[in-house]
Amino acid sequence: MSEEGIISSRAPEPVGLYPHARRVGNLLFLSGVGPRERGTKKIPGVELDENGSITSYDIETQCRSVFQNVRYIVEEAGSSWEQIVDVTVFLTNMKDDFATYNRLYAEYFADNQPCRTTIEIKSLPTPIAIELKVIATFDS
Repeated sequence: MSEEGIISSRAPEPVGLYPHARRVGNLLFLSGVGPRERGTKKIPGVELDENGSITSYDIETQCRSVFQNVRYIVEEAGSSWEQIVDVTVFLTNMKDDFATYNRLYAEYFADNQPCRTTIEIKSLPTPIAIELKVIATFDS
């Protein structure tokens, strides 16, 4: 079984020493994907103060950006959105953000319904409110 690390040219650069994804056989495992934009520290939907603390954020904007970044990675790896089979979602504010996230998730995954787990966590490594961990397949 071959293992192949994948770095996307369109998704934001990893914040540590890891690939965007790793292919193992017919499976594609994505590292945690957030809403940042490639080539910049900008986080769509996030306003920071001079100390880098979040002053406000728009969960809808962040969700749409995360979904786009996941799409970039799976497509560049040779898979597709329709071949996503499992999604783990990390939210930093389940009470306030789940309804919006859930509505957008239903929009983006209307035709493909992977398994899903949603977890609330205290924080993420960058000032973001959502991160996705995804598993996809490849055509045989």
